[in-house]
Amino acid sequence: MKKVVILGSTGSVGRNALGVIAKNKDAFKVVGLAAHKNVKLLARQAKRFKPRLLALGDDSQYNNLKHELKKPQKILKGAEGIQEIASMPEADIILVAISGTSGILPVISAIKAKKQIALANKESIVSAGEIIMSMARSRRVEIIPVDSEHNSIFQCIKEEKKRDINKIFLMGTGGPLKDVSKSIFNKLKASRILAHPVWRMGKKISVDSATMMNKGLEVIEASHLFGMEVSMIKVLLHPEAIIHSMVELTDGNIIANLFYPDMRIPISYALNYPRRIPSKLPKINFSKIKNISFQMPNNKKFPALELCYKAARRRGTYPACLNSANEEAVKLYLKGKISFTGIVSTVKKVLSRHKNIVAPSLDEILYVDKWAKEEVKRSC
Repeated sequence: MKKVVILGSTGSVGRNALGVIAKNKDAFKVVGLAAHKNVKLLARQAKRFKPRLLALGDDSQYNNLKHELKKPQKILKGAEGIQEIASMPEADIILVAISGTSGILPVISAIKAKKQIALANKESIVSAGEIIMSMARSRRVEIIPVDSEHNSIFQCIKEEKKRDINKIFLMGTGGPLKDVSKSIFNKLKASRILAHPVWRMGKKISVDSATMMNKGLEVIEASHLFGMEVSMIKVLLHPEAIIHSMVELTDGNIIANLFYPDMRIPISYALNYPRRIPSKLPKINFSKIKNISFQMPNNKKFPALELCYKAARRRGTYPACLNSANEEAVKLYLKGKISFTGIVSTVKKVLSRHKNIVAPSLDEILYVDKWAKEEVKRSC
């Protein structure tokens, strides 16, 4: 029985993970749950799964959580509490499903404690990938990607030698605006921007999918996770979302990973790794697939993608600056303070003011994270 800690248990990935665990009670035991401020849902999860520890990122909600729980329960508070629960001695695997750069320090805590990590937080790898992956290698810590694309690549290259890999195709649906004219982007309501054609996700990642910033961040993440030059990673649009990633080998063979677009499938793989267990999750019915199509992304329409490639090539703190500036700009968009196209233009503006640190320490990355977010606020 694997003992599991879920960081971000009240978010989309966290909820789906608990759904997978609930259907495999003999395989998993939840020992820790952490959330930012959704105390009502966290309390319900605690009552159902009975973890030994809870952690709450927002200190101000501590008393509210105690009230919701009714019975005494040990609750860790703040960023330090999240880091502590990420390194619980009895835990076998830590699912990191926190959104944003707040996932960096918990990931590092889990690595230091030599815990297996199921990673659903791309921002930590985008911003601090060299540090995190180096630490993981030196401590022989396995990081299993949860995002559908990286989970697929992980499976495709598992038995392949690195020298035999020629190219990685990172797939994307194109998001909710693929077939919408750029001229009307700023006229669309936020509800239209958030309406992804395939996946049901949190607001931040939904906006990132609409700008295609998400796919660009995934390119940077893939380069770190799989030790590949960014030039070897290509984005390909596949609206049907049946093929989730492909790997081209030097002899011309291409390995693809296909599954029904349901996040519980890669979550289940990551939690069970290296085993596979039978499931009743949806399977692909090939007789019902009428079309499988591919398109190249339109970089003029979605400039965020090329912006990410440029940041990845410059390395250093450019990816951290880009990621943090985008994180803050998306918040401002969702609050109605900037336009939709203003997200990427604001990120560009902040990047133009950034002074790159070529081989940054963790403290320098965290400083850039804070600086970029403040610079976005000053720009808007």
